[in-house]
Amino acid sequence: MLFSFQRATLATAIGAAVFSSPVTQAQQPDSVEEIVITSNRVAIPLRQIGTSLSVMDEFEIEARGVLNLSDLLRQMPATGTSSNGGAGKPTTARIRGEEGFRTLTILDGMRIQDPSGPQIATSFEHLLSDGIGRIEVLRGPQGLAYGADAGGVINMSSRSAAEGFSASADAQTGRYATNQLAANIVGRSGAVNYFLSATDFETDGFNSRDSDSTLMDADGYENTSLHARVGFDITEEFRVQLVHRNVDSRNEFDGCFTATRVEDCSDSNDLSATRLEAAYSGAGFSHSLSYNNTETDRESFAAGASSFTAAGALERWEYVGSATELPGFDLVFGADQEEALNNGRGRDNTGLFLEYLSDFSDTVFFTAGLRHDDNEDFGTNTNYRISAAYLIEMGKGTLKFKTALGTGFRAPSPFEIAYNSGPFAFSPAAGTALQQEESEGWELGVEYFTSTMRLEAVYFNQDVENVIFFDLAAFSGYLQDVGQSNSRGIEISAEIPITDSLRITGNYTHNETERPDGTQRLRRPENLFNLGFLYIGLDGKLNLNGFFRSQADAIDSGNIAIEDFGVFDLTASYQLTDNFRVYGRLENTFDEEYQEIIDYNAAGAAAYVGVSFNLTR
Repeated sequence: MLFSFQRATLATAIGAAVFSSPVTQAQQPDSVEEIVITSNRVAIPLRQIGTSLSVMDEFEIEARGVLNLSDLLRQMPATGTSSNGGAGKPTTARIRGEEGFRTLTILDGMRIQDPSGPQIATSFEHLLSDGIGRIEVLRGPQGLAYGADAGGVINMSSRSAAEGFSASADAQTGRYATNQLAANIVGRSGAVNYFLSATDFETDGFNSRDSDSTLMDADGYENTSLHARVGFDITEEFRVQLVHRNVDSRNEFDGCFTATRVEDCSDSNDLSATRLEAAYSGAGFSHSLSYNNTETDRESFAAGASSFTAAGALERWEYVGSATELPGFDLVFGADQEEALNNGRGRDNTGLFLEYLSDFSDTVFFTAGLRHDDNEDFGTNTNYRISAAYLIEMGKGTLKFKTALGTGFRAPSPFEIAYNSGPFAFSPAAGTALQQEESEGWELGVEYFTSTMRLEAVYFNQDVENVIFFDLAAFSGYLQDVGQSNSRGIEISAEIPITDSLRITGNYTHNETERPDGTQRLRRPENLFNLGFLYIGLDGKLNLNGFFRSQADAIDSGNIAIEDFGVFDLTASYQLTDNFRVYGRLENTFDEEYQEIIDYNAAGAAAYVGVSFNLTR
């Protein structure tokens, strides 16, 4: 059944050119020479990568015009998201159907997970898209170079400049009393490069839950984000860089508890992350030593009274090196030491890794690596990854066959362990000793690309042993699905220029998931379909970007089916002068009523308008 469905959808999806990354020919670099760093921790041409990697650059991010990072991620291959009711509400991003806490999120080298949360997961609801210059998404259990519990990797960087100075200011407003003000400064002058960003976002929101039939009030959200990055080239080979990010957010929601359930709920969330790096890059060797500290503080309120507080910190030292002039191969190697603190409970993890990268051929590329971790609570673990790519030149294009196999593990978080032994747990979770999760995944794919077009099809299959989950039936605590949980399916993506002005692009994912008892895994749509276009006209002054996304065949708690839906967004911008641009955006243009999680509402049709100013010298 799976393969007959895949054959039927392959022709349809490629013919429709499902949405992935619209770029104009004038703006897009030669795709076969594009350089990426996420897969192997060092700069490698994308054409040589055997793993599956999706890329979205600054032009594409700006063209899509969305406010939240999660709305960009949901447009990328095999990446599904679900939100508890609008802006600022808990949001999860799942790559190939795996939980968000198995996905590592990095911004300018900083780990921006929330160490105060139950699983040290990324709070995607608090990440705005302003100031983001590039997103690379590595799909699959690829924890080799990044850490023990890195499944997929989302690696982002802020905007940068080759030389000169650029300043921009942006203001937009729209439905639900939504307003955002943003300002960015980016530049390079001689040995110094820098980026500064400030964003203030607020919305009155809407009633986030159907079950709130008491107040039926709007649940608003506020977010102030500051980001700074400054680098200094001490010599041609040696440089230092400092990055800092601060996020201060306030959120309203429904369904918290005092003695009884109440709908007047709110929380505050403060994040502070800092990274300092010293890097040396010589003719045959490179070395990078960095220190990363991330701290979060959360407090929840029920009917105005404090009901819950949480604090966490993540401290990490990391060394990454490479040797690139060895006979026929390169080496990447590193070590890291990490301490996670969650409400006074801590844990250390020390890791070492080594990866071999072939350098003996222009058509065959092979990598093989090992990682060894020593976890304070769960002992030692050794994981591996191998990948291969084979290139065949075909006229103006290149055909690439690729494959990868990787493993990883995730130790139960200090919070999960403590909860089951604490006063709030009861049978069957109370006293349950959680085991570590172990993952393994493989993929086999083919790509065809030219300087302006790309087609890709990938089959993937991955297992997670002893999945940890919160007991949503009895709320007793954390339990485990003893045995293997599986996600398998096919990803199809394409970028196709129709004319010099029009580009059609997109992706389709069919993902079959299964728990050890044979039932479907919750909130994992079997079908994700995205279709979009980018049109540029009037001598490059007018940009039109349309995007249709849909999901089908997902279930929620109690095996309740989530209704299938499709949503269309449209963004238009016009360059009035060299410095001023006006734009408008229609989200959920046809006012589709839908939910990504049962009982949690999504936004209806909404219009936004804005103006931006840019000065470049």
